[in-house]
Amino acid sequence: MSALRCLIADDEPLAVRLLESYAARTEGLECVAVCMSGREALQMIVSEEIDVAFLDIQMPDMTGIELARAIAGRPTRVVFVTAYRDYAIEGFRVNALDYLLKPVSYSEFAEAVRRAVEARPDPAETRPDHIMVRSDYRLVRVPVDEIMYVEGLKDYVKIYLTRRERPLLTQMSLKAVESALPESDFMRVHRSFIVGMRHLTAIDRGRVVVGGETIPVGDTYRSKVLERLQ
Repeated sequence: MSALRCLIADDEPLAVRLLESYAARTEGLECVAVCMSGREALQMIVSEEIDVAFLDIQMPDMTGIELARAIAGRPTRVVFVTAYRDYAIEGFRVNALDYLLKPVSYSEFAEAVRRAVEARPDPAETRPDHIMVRSDYRLVRVPVDEIMYVEGLKDYVKIYLTRRERPLLTQMSLKAVESALPESDFMRVHRSFIVGMRHLTAIDRGRVVVGGETIPVGDTYRSKVLERLQ
């Protein structure tokens, strides 16, 4: 089995260094990201494969509790690492795997990692039913099944939905959105477009039709598109 990929989010440098040292000495655990705010952690979880996130609760921009709610439904498991005992009940209400009080000992950290390994889902059974994106300064829950296609612009993407007349505009890269969507249900057909397979109604050599809109198929994607549809 591959190493468990973890993220550490805490705005206290000393706490971060301690958890990083614990992660470095734990076999089968790889620390792939360290974030100083909840918003930064959310972007990393959306764009990367994170198995377990060690989250402080009091952080700039977004609390650990708010972040846990935002990633509900994703395979990332949450372990809270905080100095505040009062949030324990609320922490477990958002399905936290563990709740560790600072200062955290290595044995407590290692036990949380063991529980994360046991709770690791089978990739074949993991399919998010929604993604969370930030639009108009708020987090929006976007049902995966309603996404017809995604268009990448320079610094933004447009997400076209079945129940929305206008596309949802969010400041994310197309690559980050592609990583968040289930590969079995979506296909990159162009450097600027991802399409939802269930909404695809027609195809020829140079284009596909999704939701009544004609979308070009890029030359570098054409063979993969045809192979998958066959």
